[in-house]
Amino acid sequence: MSSLAIAAIVFGFVSGGAILGQVLRPALPPDHLSEESRDAVKLATGVIATLAALVLGLLVASAKGSFDAKRAAVETLAADVIAFDRLLARYGSETREARDLFGKTVAARIAETWPEGGPVSPVLDTTWGTRMVEDIEHRLGELSPRTPEQTWLRQQALEKGADLAHSRWTLLVRWDTSVQTPFLAVLGFWLFCIFFCAGIIGPRNGTVVAALLLAALSVSATIFLIMELDRPYQGLIHISGAPMRAALTQLGR
Repeated sequence: MSSLAIAAIVFGFVSGGAILGQVLRPALPPDHLSEESRDAVKLATGVIATLAALVLGLLVASAKGSFDAKRAAVETLAADVIAFDRLLARYGSETREARDLFGKTVAARIAETWPEGGPVSPVLDTTWGTRMVEDIEHRLGELSPRTPEQTWLRQQALEKGADLAHSRWTLLVRWDTSVQTPFLAVLGFWLFCIFFCAGIIGPRNGTVVAALLLAALSVSATIFLIMELDRPYQGLIHISGAPMRAALTQLGR
C-alpha cells in the first residue's frame, strides 16, 4: 500500500473519531459533560496523547535516521563501484570483458532502481543481476596474475567485489518498509481515542470542527512523512540516483 493511501486511511479514521464524538455529544446525559467529567476525560486523553506524541517522535527520528543511512549506503556503493572498476583497469587488458560486463550490470541496476519514466516497481528482479555478478566473480577467479602487482590487484578486486555484492543484497533486503501494520493499527487507535474524546468534550461549532480536522490532517501528514522516509526508493521523498549515475560515467575509462 502506498504512503498516500496509508495517510488517507489514518486521516479518515482519526477525523471520523472526532466527528463521531461531536455527533454523540448531544445524546450524552448532562452529568457526563460536567466539569468533573471533562477533567477526567482530559486526564485520560492527555495520557494517550503523550504516548502517541512520544511514539510519533520516535518514528520520525527512526525513519529519518534510516533514510540518511540508506542514502549514505548508496553514496558509498557508488564510490566502491568506481574503485572496483579502477582495480580491474590497473590489472590490464585481461579484465576488459569483466569491466564491460560490470558496466552493463551497474547500468541495469540503475535503470531498475531509478527509472527515467516513472516510479520503481516495488518488486525487483534479482535473478538476472545475481547471475551477472556471479559471472564477473567467475571471470576474476580465472585470471592468472603474472606479476606481484597483478596478484595484489586480483585479490583486492575479489574483496571489493564481495563488498559490492554484500552492499547490493543489503539494499535489497532493506527495500520495503520496516513499519509494521500492527504498530500502525495501535497508533491509529490511540489517535482515534484522542480525537473522539476531543469531539465529545468540545463545543459543537464550526471552529472546533475545523480545528479537529486540521489536527487530523497534520497527524496523517506526519504518518505520510514517516512512510515516505521509510521507503526511500519508491515514494515522493526518495534517494537520488545521481551518485550512481555519476559513477556509471566513470566506468570503462
